[in-house]
Amino acid sequence: MHTWCIGLMSGTSADAVDAALCAFDDQRFRGVHATASLPYPADLRARLLALQRGDCVLALGELCAIDNAVAICFAQAAQTLLAHTGLHASAIAAIGSHGQTVFHDPEHTGSSLQLGNPALIAARTSITTVADFRRADIARGGHGAPLVPAFHHALFADAGEPRCVVNIGGIANITVLPGEDQAAVRGFDTGPGNALMDEWAELHLNEPYDRDGHWAASGSVQPALLDVLLNDSYFARPPPKSTGRGQFNLAWVRHRYPRLDQLARADVQRTFCELTALTIAHAILDHAPATRRVLICGGGARNTFLRTRLGEVLGDSIALDDTADHGVDALWVEAAAFAWLALCTLHGRPGNLPSVTGARSPAILGGIYRG
Repeated sequence: MHTWCIGLMSGTSADAVDAALCAFDDQRFRGVHATASLPYPADLRARLLALQRGDCVLALGELCAIDNAVAICFAQAAQTLLAHTGLHASAIAAIGSHGQTVFHDPEHTGSSLQLGNPALIAARTSITTVADFRRADIARGGHGAPLVPAFHHALFADAGEPRCVVNIGGIANITVLPGEDQAAVRGFDTGPGNALMDEWAELHLNEPYDRDGHWAASGSVQPALLDVLLNDSYFARPPPKSTGRGQFNLAWVRHRYPRLDQLARADVQRTFCELTALTIAHAILDHAPATRRVLICGGGARNTFLRTRLGEVLGDSIALDDTADHGVDALWVEAAAFAWLALCTLHGRPGNLPSVTGARSPAILGGIYRG
């Protein structure tokens, strides 16, 4: 008899709430059995993106209203998933809700804020909800990110082949899997994933993203722009490290390259794509040179041109796969991870990897809100 958990995730792209129904036997992940995706209302998404970029100042009452609005979207995503499967809420052991990150600064303020009131999710779904996963790690001196590498290790590590998992959301991160030893796992945020490309596409194409990277492929790299972006000190910093859209956004680009709007728009998009490909590839080649296979997941896995460039920079000695080739669709890895982390918490098992986050010790992540 399976144990069922639902993972709820909205990443730094803030385009939709992804819900994944996951099966477990004896706490072992057995697969994603159903999925649903619920787009945010346009006005709510715009406010969330402005919060991520630090573009707005809100009264506390407004912030609380957004917190509840996000929670309602998360609850609706879970309810939509249950309606599709015919399962009753009583069949679900837990929801693991990542929430919507709007602020992440573990180094200076010692905090990371995810909106999506978990008490409201639990009340609306009648399902025990585990949420606020990051702050227990930060309280122990860690970055609170990335948190998915423990799940990557459980699913994708191979004793005979050094691997890396690359997640390309708004921000990109890598998980280094040298083998089966969990203590040897490393991981960190490499920098922008889709964030700059999405922001530029939304500004000039009125589209949420550059489908298949076609627009980027039509342009040419602008070396002067690329060089000033690559010179940001973040890329040379050693891990552990983590970042977000508060750091990597168009305001950051304009500050470093004030003549941005004088360039051809397609060339800017091509350069943003190159920045993502180079920073991911260099992170792997510098920090995991033994890697023989890269498994790619996240929304960026669907950007054909980005994948092509990443493969070219990595070279022929490293195979480039989709996580779907290894059992989990690329778009659902993160949502599945938070279902897994919720089950870890319910069973009193740590979910962070101090070797990844820099925390002083393992931690049981998140708070439990009874449905």
